Amino acid sequence: MATVAPTAAASRPLPVSLLIDSEITVLIPTDPDYVAREESYWSKTAKLSPACIVQPRSAEDVSKALKILVDAKERFAVRSGGHSPRSGANNIEGGVTIDLGLMDRNDFDEVTKTVTVGSGGRFKKVYQELAKHNVTVVGGREGNVGIGGFVLGGGYSWFTPRRGWACDSVVAYQVVLADGRIVTANKDNHSDLFRALKGGSNNFGIVTSFTMETVPCSQVWGGVRVAPKEAIPQVIDMTYNFTENLAKYPDSNIIVVIGYMPDLKGNVASIAVLDTQGVENGPAYEEWAKLPSIVDMVKPTTIFNMSIDMTLPPGYYDTWFTLSFKNDRRIMAKASEVHDSIVAELAAHVEDGDFLTQCILQPLPTLFAENSVAAGGNVLGLERNAGNCVLMQMNAMTRTPEQRAFVYPKLRAGVEAVRRYAAQLDALADWVYMNYADASQDVLASYGPDNVRKMRDVAARYDPQQVFQKLCPGGEKISNVSLGMI
Repeated sequence: MATVAPTAAASRPLPVSLLIDSEITVLIPTDPDYVAREESYWSKTAKLSPACIVQPRSAEDVSKALKILVDAKERFAVRSGGHSPRSGANNIEGGVTIDLGLMDRNDFDEVTKTVTVGSGGRFKKVYQELAKHNVTVVGGREGNVGIGGFVLGGGYSWFTPRRGWACDSVVAYQVVLADGRIVTANKDNHSDLFRALKGGSNNFGIVTSFTMETVPCSQVWGGVRVAPKEAIPQVIDMTYNFTENLAKYPDSNIIVVIGYMPDLKGNVASIAVLDTQGVENGPAYEEWAKLPSIVDMVKPTTIFNMSIDMTLPPGYYDTWFTLSFKNDRRIMAKASEVHDSIVAELAAHVEDGDFLTQCILQPLPTLFAENSVAAGGNVLGLERNAGNCVLMQMNAMTRTPEQRAFVYPKLRAGVEAVRRYAAQLDALADWVYMNYADASQDVLASYGPDNVRKMRDVAARYDPQQVFQKLCPGGEKISNVSLGMI
């Protein structure tokens, strides 16, 4: 907890002083731990300068801090793992950042086969702990991803073809509401809130823990194979066929990354694969196995080890955009072409070539929505997709703010070019994945009018003073969605 001289305390904003007096751990800019927590954000775009960082250890601490902030009408942000690169989503300039990093419990229940995890934990620790029980959860594929933001945004997982999105595995949320009340939302209690949290982000309260179903799992088979640029047309064919046939092989999944890698001095196609049952070279991967490779790291492994192998490099200024469209080779080829153009422009601008770009393609078949409906439903709205789709993310990682300012409009224009092309083919899907989206993209509107109305009603019921719309400005806000946008 911060301790300061009286003169310094006298000049501090009232909410900060009240938080320090509340016996909750509070870090101020002169504290070494404050600097360490700001540096611990994965992306430099997320690093800001809050007036202080509050580090609660319990839901009761969160409630106490929230009451102080609401009474003072102080702006705040909520941080889980701090992996989102979106500026302002998990941090705030000049306000108060509620950092849930100390709330990282992992309590496995042998009877119910569920686990209760703290919102501030990271998936690599969850996987490591659950491995002792030969189970895992439907969670992030990158081990450093935080639990709270990932699950509240839906959560695409290796297990999604079999089990749905991460939010579909949640059986209970512990939530601190705007008035400080601590409630448990499940299918029997606060069921409207329970449903809205399955993709509705931070519009309704601060989720302090998630109780999730676990999945039997010990060994898996997976890893990354890198194919040369010349094989990209083959990779696109493979991605199309894999997506079309995924319902036959729901224990399999892939991530296709067409990307620029400085170490290889050019564009390549990296294909991450995983069979959750540990089956090596199963029938889902027959076409993948025929791809030429320059690197092959696929082997029997564990979910924990795979999450470490999938770790993305920190310390860049990151820019992300996303799009979804019908499963169509032509659109994937267009996306690859756009990516090539962005790489060429960045390579001419960044003299040392120290940057990374990715055009990520992932299956988004109707199977996923069917799994969600079978699990009880969410607010993502994917059941509106008429056919199998592909989820695309286009991103760039640059070393300086100037380089990010250079690439941002080019990425935005590139994704818009893919969107227009898909629309011309009558192959554009409405849905926008929250966890990949830029601030300019209308995520909640893409869930459809019925889900927008549900989220609005829930926000009005549980937060009538609009605390999470006005005082917590980061992330996707249901109050910003107009039904005319849909």
